[in-house]
Formats: sequence, C-alpha cells, structure tokens
Amino acid sequence: MASWQAIVDSEPDFASRVKRLFDAGRHKTIATLRSDGSPRISGIECEFVDGDLRFGSMPRARKGADLRRDPRFALHSPTFHPEPGKEAEWPGEAKIAGRAVPANLETQPSDGDMFAADITEVVITGLDDHATKLVIELWTEARGLKRVERD
Repeated sequence: MASWQAIVDSEPDFASRVKRLFDAGRHKTIATLRSDGSPRISGIECEFVDGDLRFGSMPRARKGADLRRDPRFALHSPTFHPEPGKEAEWPGEAKIAGRAVPANLETQPSDGDMFAADITEVVITGLDDHATKLVIELWTEARGLKRVERD
C-alpha cells in the first residue's frame, strides 16, 4: 500500500490529474463496509495535505464506525455530467481505494475521527481526445500506471 506522496513521486502527472478531479467539488462519495459486510455509501470531504490523502468522520457517524471496524474504503471524486453534444468536455472522474488508517497528526480532533489513506488503487476514467473511446488509467503499487481504451 502507498501514501499519496508515493503516487505523486512515481506518477506526478497522473497524481496531478487525480487531485484536480477530486478538488473540482467539495463533496465526494465514500464506500465503506457495514458490520454485516454489505456496502454503505456516504458523502464525505477530503483533502490532500502533507503527502497524505485525509478524510474525517463526525462523532458517532456510521462511516467512522465502519472504518474503525474494517478499514477498507473506496472514494469517488465529484461527478459532473456534460451537456448532450458536449461529451468531449467531460473532465472524467477519479477513484481511490485502500485502507483508512488513523491520521498521524500532532493532535487528533476531539470529536470524530481523522483518517489517512493507505492507497491500493487509483483510477481515472475519462474519454480520449476525440471523445470516441473510454479511457481507464489504473495505478497500483505493484503494476504502476496502466492505460486501457475501450470503444
């Protein structure tokens, strides 16, 4: 697993594009696992700071309880839908998966939780320059950055 800084160091252009997609809007979506193993989707805010991807949970929030019990998560950037006929303007979307670990802060928030991402996978989904093919860029620590185009 990797820190955000490890991705920035290994693939700076890719990391910059992922960050831009996440920073395009305040509200993201996180998937966590309930105690029975079923998925839970929650709204969340996150930030890239000091080489980490960090996100928090309010006191008694279910997503925080989920992450303390089972740290696996998937985080989705804000989603934007292009106007019909302007598909080439779609900025794409980014996803980050991994494990949530307690953020290494000098002082933890007195209420709620603060996590840092131990990242296993980062994906950008978008369109090629002609907006005729779906482009999937996938980074993992073991395989590095791969690109797949689909008609």
